[in-house]
Amino acid sequence: MPTAREALLDAARAALATRPWPAVRMVDVAAAAGVSRQTLHNEFGGKDGLARALVGRAADTYLAGVERALRTAGGTGDKLAATAAWTVRATRKDELVRG
Repeated sequence: MPTAREALLDAARAALATRPWPAVRMVDVAAAAGVSRQTLHNEFGGKDGLARALVGRAADTYLAGVERALRTAGGTGDKLAATAAWTVRATRKDELVRG
């Protein structure tokens, strides 16, 4: 079972997939995550904190993919090609990484 933090990040991410960030409401994110609005504010401090956490999670996921690509590739040229290929795949799948 995900933590409240992970549930909130997932709910915010789902909301962001259907509407622009200015239209994402904290009360809707909290309800979708099954927690109170106070829990959301305790966890992130506000909408800016939630946005930073969303971007941070996307960056961590992207960088973990880069590390995997580098570990599985051979020489320098292969590492560069693997990193470029991962970047293209990641940006196709993830609008936050693309941004």
